[in-house]
Amino acid sequence: MGCEIRDIKLAESGRRKIEWVRRNCDLLRGLEEEFGRTRPFEGRKIALSIHLEAKTAFLCTVLKAGGAQMFITGSNPLSTQDDVAAALAEAGMEVHAWYGATEEEYNSHIEHVLENNCEIIIDDGGDLVNMLHTRFPEKIQYVIGGCEETTTGIIRLKAMDKAGKLKFPMVLVNDADCKHLFDNRYGTGQSVWDGINRTTNLIVCGKTVVVAGYGWCGKGVAMRAKGLGAKVVVTEIDPIKAIEAVMDGFEVMPMAEAAKVGDFFVTVTGCAGVVTTEHFPMMKDGAICCNAGHFDVEVDVAGLKKMAVQSAQMRNNIMGYKLENGRWIYILAEGRLVNLAAGDGHPAEIMDMSFAIQALSAKYLVEHGKELTTKLISVPKEVDRLVALRKLEYMGKQIDSLTPEQEAYLNREE
Repeated sequence: MGCEIRDIKLAESGRRKIEWVRRNCDLLRGLEEEFGRTRPFEGRKIALSIHLEAKTAFLCTVLKAGGAQMFITGSNPLSTQDDVAAALAEAGMEVHAWYGATEEEYNSHIEHVLENNCEIIIDDGGDLVNMLHTRFPEKIQYVIGGCEETTTGIIRLKAMDKAGKLKFPMVLVNDADCKHLFDNRYGTGQSVWDGINRTTNLIVCGKTVVVAGYGWCGKGVAMRAKGLGAKVVVTEIDPIKAIEAVMDGFEVMPMAEAAKVGDFFVTVTGCAGVVTTEHFPMMKDGAICCNAGHFDVEVDVAGLKKMAVQSAQMRNNIMGYKLENGRWIYILAEGRLVNLAAGDGHPAEIMDMSFAIQALSAKYLVEHGKELTTKLISVPKEVDRLVALRKLEYMGKQIDSLTPEQEAYLNREE
């Protein structure tokens, strides 16, 4: 099947975006050169569903340089950039994605990718893996294994594995240190505020930001809000993370209390029903709600629509809803990922590390997939360490090494 994209004439703009990423992704650029020589994916088919913007496109280019035949779709209808999709199609990859896809179109694009008997699955959120198991079980025989990019996707994988439904090994890329410690914290922290600031054009300093969830993403969002001069409130269900937030200098309270004081609300929990119709009437007039979790289930936008007495589009990616009490509540990017649906996603240098982990994990599956006996696979420590060492080298940094005496001391038995 051919590509399903908006307009191939947009390719030149997409090429410029990808080239900018290439210039700022030393790790991936090095892997592109290495894979071009070694061809680790020669003759392999790779299905990929990640937010389809320029960093993802460069990952696809790197895998193609390694010999892979690429079948690509997006992982969110509002994060696909049509010019980037066109550039990949022009480069000879099969792409099924466009911005603003309906739910039916989005699922159809995934189906068309999965029809190709792919051997490696690279997923972001779990939609590829889920549809493969539920609609295309006959295609599973071709799969060596896959990689999952997100916390949300790993939650889904663990549920499938616990139920005995996961049929092939998946590398838990998000659990790699060189992924979640940097991508989730520094990448999400910066890109969420890039998306909020460019969308609202409002000041952050002096306001109260409520961050729901204090995992690595929540830590990053809270850290950057503090840096922008905001007072930060954290809501949590995990007492250990809540204590950590307190010791990091943030207020901690239930959402029912935080709803009364927040100016900005950012959900990053990976769970549904975090900001609900219980909370909207408590909010200040002009409160702004957005989500940075993978799925648009954390802020109950549908419930807000039903209880609103009036609605209006205020700016691009800002919908306003007036409640019976006269207060307006604003939702950014329809409650979808604000950093991608209303921005360009994580900085290139951050995704350089995450996608290097992805590429090397895919290579690991090709080399070792048939030997794996468990379904949930940690990123090999040597891969994590290799990415960190190479990144430091590209940054012009050096570190110490243990002397033989130090190694002997650390390995002593007494």
